[in-house]
Amino acid sequence: MIRAVVFDVDFTLIHPGPVFRGEGYGDFCARHGISVDPARFAHAVNAAAPLLEGPEHTMYDEALFIAYTRRIVEEMGGRGPSLDACAREIYSEWAACHHFELYEDVPDVLRQIADGGTLVGLISNSHRSMTSFQEHFELEGLIAAAVSSPEHGFMKPHPSIFTATLQLLETAPEEALMVGDSVTQDIDGALRVGMKAALLHRGDTPHAREEELRTRGVPVLRSMNEVLALIKQA
Repeated sequence: MIRAVVFDVDFTLIHPGPVFRGEGYGDFCARHGISVDPARFAHAVNAAAPLLEGPEHTMYDEALFIAYTRRIVEEMGGRGPSLDACAREIYSEWAACHHFELYEDVPDVLRQIADGGTLVGLISNSHRSMTSFQEHFELEGLIAAAVSSPEHGFMKPHPSIFTATLQLLETAPEEALMVGDSVTQDIDGALRVGMKAALLHRGDTPHAREEELRTRGVPVLRSMNEVLALIKQA
């Protein structure tokens, strides 16, 4: 039985709008006198990603995310004394809900989960206010518990951020399902504390670790609607 479903937020429930894509980064950089190539944005994000894959005991530190953002700018060709100021501005704006959009399948699925009597929780490594997130996207009344790493202290995949959320939901690990887009942060972290887990990988292309995840009993979902089926099957 699944009593609670816990969701990651960024790239699971919401995705960045234009301001956090290549052209948007170009605009940020231009304000700081930095020239970048927006066409290199996808490459830059992939190159910077390892900075966020730290050890499981990592505590939240804004300097880590500023360094990650700076690396993206540098990989896009950015140079100069204003790199840190530019990265700090981008980091700061990441907290603003109006720069993001809900995936289309999210509102209806969250309502169906909550209306069906299953608790909904949120765990996020972002510094965005979870209260503001719920208000901005009109999700009030659907979320039973929300924990962010800046408030908690440790980041996913540290076990304590998962157990803290489960305590708020008053749910045992084996009765909870974690849904997220990161194998390291969401899947590995949840399994380590005894939760069930499912990777949400939107799109038609297979995930690079799909077969490995299936051997570990972790389904790979293509849309939020598949979460409803998992709840019914449990």
